[in-house]
Amino acid sequence: MKKKLEKDWKIKTLFEDSRQIYHTQDLAVLWGVSNQNTLYTAIKRYVKRGMLKKIYKGFYSTISIDRIDPFELGLTAIHRYGYVSTETILVREGIIFQEINYITLVSNISKKIEIGKNKFLVRKMKDEFLYNNIGVLENGGKREASLERAVVDMLYFNPNYHFDAKNRIDWQKVEEIKKEIGC
Repeated sequence: MKKKLEKDWKIKTLFEDSRQIYHTQDLAVLWGVSNQNTLYTAIKRYVKRGMLKKIYKGFYSTISIDRIDPFELGLTAIHRYGYVSTETILVREGIIFQEINYITLVSNISKKIEIGKNKFLVRKMKDEFLYNNIGVLENGGKREASLERAVVDMLYFNPNYHFDAKNRIDWQKVEEIKKEIGC
């Protein structure tokens, strides 16, 4: 009886949590489990019962991936500080007209990730610039670059980048951000 109550507590805690995607260690903290065998057994059971969906090894959700916000999915998948920037923001703001097939993130690693229908390109930025939050906005719990910060970031990665709608960029703000972050 005690084990059944314990299991029900884990399930209740999982579904009451505001997050919907977890790494293995997030679940360990959420459930207060330090024993790895206990943790992996619980995860395996919940995956089998359909309460957790395996995205990939060590990464799970309580809902199907197609219902997860792609920005949140990418930012959680990299499992470190990062924000949405460069082409993703520039396309959304009408500054570049090319179609992109991936969501661009900036972090302290460089990698490509594919999860379901979502593709992510993560660009590596030096910590001194990455952790300077000038022009990085919180939007529904996700970090996104402002238009001007996305321009600064793009110029960081490619100083000769061509912007299709240069006249829509506030170049004075771009210069202010560059000066403030020391770029």
